[in-house]
Amino acid sequence: MRSARPRTAHVPRSLTWRMTTLRPLRPSDAAALVPLCEQLGYPATAEQLERRVRALGASDDHGLLGAVGRSGALIGWIHVQGHRTLAAEPYAEITGLVVDERCRSAGVGQGLVAGAEAWARAHGYTVVRVRSNVVRSDAHRFYERLGYRRQKSQHVFDKTLSSPSSLLL
Repeated sequence: MRSARPRTAHVPRSLTWRMTTLRPLRPSDAAALVPLCEQLGYPATAEQLERRVRALGASDDHGLLGAVGRSGALIGWIHVQGHRTLAAEPYAEITGLVVDERCRSAGVGQGLVAGAEAWARAHGYTVVRVRSNVVRSDAHRFYERLGYRRQKSQHVFDKTLSSPSSLLL
């Protein structure tokens, strides 16, 4: 059985990027993650975020990195994860990135991406992919400035499944 305590071996213990410290996210960051997730457009409660950080932090295939400003406050985060599929060579994917709106355009996002790329290299990935909503034109320019190239556009489909127990009735 895996420990509920998140491991931090997948990202550097801390690293400094332009007066910002990058470090692994911790379950105790949950309350600070709430407004950042709201700014990203994915609201969640502190309890939900604490549970997610615990679960993802315990996996070697996920890197959760936070940016801490000079004041000690969490001002951004990035989530990178490994992908292995039958159809493609393995790659790392940035599945979430947000910088507090008051701290944007100061290099924090660039530092977080550099941290995610370091995680990917350390885990043997040679490609980092990011998906970005078509309406986020500022984000598209940001990634292009960092050397990312648009590969394709696509649609995302979701389907809510019934709970397994209801299928037995």
